[in-house]
Amino acid sequence: MITEDNDLNNEEQHQLDSHDTITKVTGMYKDWFLDYASYVILERAVPAIEDGFKPVQRRIMHSLKELDDGRYNKVANVVGHTMQYHPHGDASIADAMVQIGQKDLLIDTQGNWGNILTGDGAAASRYIEARLSKFALDVVYSPKITDWQLSYDGRKKEPVNLPVKFPLLLAQGAEGIAVGLSTKILPHNFNELIEASIKHLKGKKFEIYPDFPTAGIMDVTNYNDGERGGKIRIRAKIAQMDKNTLVISEIPFSTNTSSLIDSILKANEKGKIKIKKIEDNTAAEVEILVHLPSGISPDKTIDALYAFTACETSISPLGCIIEDNRPNFIGVSEMLRRSTENTVELLRKELEVQLQELEEQWHFSSLERIFIENRIYRDIEEEETWEGVISAIDKGLQPHIKHLKRAVTEEDIVRLTEIRIKRISKFDIDKAQQLIDSLEERIAEVTHNLNHIIEFAIAYFTRLKQEYGKGRERQTEIRLFDDIEATKVVIRNTKLYVNRAEGFIGTSLKKDEYVDDCSDIDDIIVFTKDGKMIITKVSDKTYVGKDIIHIAVFKKNDKRTIYNMIYKDGKGGAAYIKRFHVTGITRDKEYDLTQEKAGSEVLYFTANPNGEAEVVTVNLRQVGSIKKLKWDLDFADVLIKGRNSKGNLVTKYTVKRIELKERGVSTLKPRKIWFDDTVQRLNVDGRGELLGEFKGDDRLLIIRQNGSLKTILPDLSTHFDSDMIVLEKWHPKKPISVIYYEGEKERYFVKRFVIENENKDEIFISEHPKTQLEWISTDWRPVAEIEFTKVKGKEVKPNQEINLEEFIAIKGIKALGNQLTADKLKSINTLTSLAFEEPEPIAPEEIEVVEEESVDENEKPVTVTLNPDEGETKTEDDGQITLF
Repeated sequence: MITEDNDLNNEEQHQLDSHDTITKVTGMYKDWFLDYASYVILERAVPAIEDGFKPVQRRIMHSLKELDDGRYNKVANVVGHTMQYHPHGDASIADAMVQIGQKDLLIDTQGNWGNILTGDGAAASRYIEARLSKFALDVVYSPKITDWQLSYDGRKKEPVNLPVKFPLLLAQGAEGIAVGLSTKILPHNFNELIEASIKHLKGKKFEIYPDFPTAGIMDVTNYNDGERGGKIRIRAKIAQMDKNTLVISEIPFSTNTSSLIDSILKANEKGKIKIKKIEDNTAAEVEILVHLPSGISPDKTIDALYAFTACETSISPLGCIIEDNRPNFIGVSEMLRRSTENTVELLRKELEVQLQELEEQWHFSSLERIFIENRIYRDIEEEETWEGVISAIDKGLQPHIKHLKRAVTEEDIVRLTEIRIKRISKFDIDKAQQLIDSLEERIAEVTHNLNHIIEFAIAYFTRLKQEYGKGRERQTEIRLFDDIEATKVVIRNTKLYVNRAEGFIGTSLKKDEYVDDCSDIDDIIVFTKDGKMIITKVSDKTYVGKDIIHIAVFKKNDKRTIYNMIYKDGKGGAAYIKRFHVTGITRDKEYDLTQEKAGSEVLYFTANPNGEAEVVTVNLRQVGSIKKLKWDLDFADVLIKGRNSKGNLVTKYTVKRIELKERGVSTLKPRKIWFDDTVQRLNVDGRGELLGEFKGDDRLLIIRQNGSLKTILPDLSTHFDSDMIVLEKWHPKKPISVIYYEGEKERYFVKRFVIENENKDEIFISEHPKTQLEWISTDWRPVAEIEFTKVKGKEVKPNQEINLEEFIAIKGIKALGNQLTADKLKSINTLTSLAFEEPEPIAPEEIEVVEEESVDENEKPVTVTLNPDEGETKTEDDGQITLF
């Protein structure tokens, strides 16, 4: 082996002599990796900012132009032609061409080019055909301003960059992996790119976001302008077809229906979701039907699909481009600015070339007129030499060329000698002058455009949008996403068991007591007789402590589940009562809910999912002179505090037992619920429109544009349809007033009704295809104004005001209603409703709290009272007031 050891010390030299394993790479090997990396970055994987193409794409487009005759070419022929410029195999060229063709912008395709929705590949290149699209011919090519270079073998010329006059890189997107870096530029909307370019030229700010051919829903909160570190979230569009069927109509970018269905089936196999079967009816549009078993919530399943399958994906963009022969990392806004400015420069060059050609044409047309009109061609009849001919023509022109913009050259004179006699004999002075005048007008127009290049560029972009923008509207909907907690939507298909005496919990204890269904991502909360609490993850078998008194699946941040507890503070100590909730904790950490005294014991414990407060009977042991051995205690009189609170004193004496006397009702305030229109979700965080305060049985009323309605309990995971027109708190006695057009009778009808079946999705207008819901109100006494359409040859009827309460009585939901008019209506306007006061419901009587008398002179009366102003529990004990 060859080593360079001049700088090695004796110890290193000894190691080399003994092992002989270290070799320093020098010579040509030193640069090979760098050369390879540079080649892959510059010539293979990363697009150029100038035209948005990778080299193989640029060569394909150049070949298509060379082969272009207006007819389709076999892709195999195009690939073969491209191999003259691209020193790689035909498979890579064909794959790159299919990718360009599937983006439906530059190539007009014919045949089976694959399906980006299903993931099906294109047919073999010998079966499919292609030609340049009109858009590509318009914006990609301009040979007169193109810089050329020799191909790899020196036989052909190819463009260094194509003069693309459009932000093509952002329209198509690009993805590539090179040595040491990668690029992922997401595709953007055609029309929005043009609008952003125009805004940039006008000096205005702009924002651009991705738009995908697979459509879907996208959250761009963290897009970061497409730079490194950014991220977007994309979701499939899922709707409920019926109570047991979901339909997926749009899919996330970077997936296809095959991979999406595979991810759903895997999630089903792992028990994350529960489905019956899947049907893929995708053709030109996506349609995946997900059939659910009976009893499975569609709303919950939609969230589960987002949480556990490819129905939601994240993409991290990385804007890397080639600029000045080196990679550069920039954002999409900067890409658009540079592309727009490059377009302006290309337009300027084209105008300059056009101006030069027009001036040359004007110059020769003027010379031609002088030459023929003044019969200078006769001056060469006597000349015998070529030099004499040139000299005679030059001499004859001199008196007439003072108005020309440049000097007459020998080449100009040679062109004059090439004019045919037939043309001279048919020369028309008026037509010649008209041609010169038209050239002068065009020269003036081009000069004006050059002097106002920005306005010219804006007009250019506007024309592109008008000619090619139709049918290229945004497909991906931009929306804010709500975060889905996996534990709330996972299907619980595993059973949890407990051995209370021994203190073991787990999914493998099938011979022990069944607790509840759970999933492998759930946490379990456990309370033991000694006042300890622990939260741990589901497993096959876990020891949590002996004498388990309560076990359940833990809901994080749940403030509505209230734990009611009475405990003994140490051996022979006093008894205390407390109410608390458990929100955030440290997993597998043991918490003591008592005062950590030895011998502490839980005397009574309940878990209440909606903050219920029961009445219990306290029974004391007969000790000494105690006379009162039994009294009732209401948990409703105890404030809800944290788990570390000491609680309120119940008694200083030994408790024999505590018995449940009366089950309680919720002591929690009604929940305020809002609807956030941005994410189309309910919330309790104050975002969006307040729908009202909801108690346990209160429901929401949902009315849709198709004339259907239903009432639901306000579940925060509910999904809402896009055609929803009414969402409010439902009052069972409040009538719903409707004006609709009845398609079969071709008349407008009015009806008023109340909902009779709160658990049924019902349609309240006819299902005739021409039937249309025109107006609806949920006010008690609504008033509407109808405006008639003007009919030719007739006077317009005056507007009519309708008091719907007087117009029609309340009838059944299926009733046709009363006819309003057969005339055509222009509009129906809502007027101020008539005054109405809803009768107040009879409030339940206040529960009187009875003070219990002590039975011993050593134990003063104990009163537990609620202070609504302070929000604290005050306990009077021995004449002292203590705040816990």
